[in-house]
Amino acid sequence: MEDTYIDSLDPEKLLQCPYDKNHQIRACRFPYHLIKCRKNHPDVANKLATCPFNARHQVPRAEISHHISSCDDKSCIEQDVVNQTRNLGQETLAESTWQCPPCDEDWDKDLWEQTSTPFVWGTASFC
Repeated sequence: MEDTYIDSLDPEKLLQCPYDKNHQIRACRFPYHLIKCRKNHPDVANKLATCPFNARHQVPRAEISHHISSCDDKSCIEQDVVNQTRNLGQETLAESTWQCPPCDEDWDKDLWEQTSTPFVWGTASFC
């Protein structure tokens, strides 16, 4: 099984396009090809459904429920959900100890103390 997993990660592996059986696409280009070929073959695209676990899996609509129940990528997502659930139970939210740093600036006061005239667009004021 480990060989199959490594083989599926090979970016140079040729994969068959679900829209045109004559297309053999490198794995690294496969997602881009699917988008392009789906637009070029709308009749075939209407007969296929996309797997919710891996968008590279294009399955006939009649078989999508069977594919979902047996998809290899489902186990990865289920494991992520289990890990997140465990982490939520273990995490305790600590009270924040952050404090605002001291600041002596007062922008409103500085604005009132300005002696220069304010800038007005379209007027010329030369000293």
